[in-house]
Amino acid sequence: MTVLDIAPLHRIRQIVLVRYILASVGALAVDMGMFLTLLSAGVPPVAASAMGYGLGIMVHWILSSRKVFAAQVADGGIARTKQKAMFVVSALIGLGVTTLIVGAASAAGLDPRVAKLCAIVVSFMVTWLLRKRVVFR
Repeated sequence: MTVLDIAPLHRIRQIVLVRYILASVGALAVDMGMFLTLLSAGVPPVAASAMGYGLGIMVHWILSSRKVFAAQVADGGIARTKQKAMFVVSALIGLGVTTLIVGAASAAGLDPRVAKLCAIVVSFMVTWLLRKRVVFR
């Protein structure tokens, strides 16, 4: 018997939102790692934010399609291509939200790291709703 076989933990693992949060944390780790690395290399905050988010998008698709919404992933062909395209569109909407928040906050003189944290929360909510209700319905 493993820890994951314990009934309450097994039930929690079955909750889509919990799996999505875990996938988001993984993608966020990649996003933030890239963002902070690029910032320290002198890349402007908005560009660093967009590039970090872009890499996070790729990681999120892999985790979402295999661990979060595996049962709702289209089998293949045009349906799968359409689903990937909708996932990318949802990510681009999240990217737009992120870059808008980081850009506006940076222009206002706020620390770009704080702006990025605020953008993470808003972008998470927007993309979760799009993916749950549109991409993987």
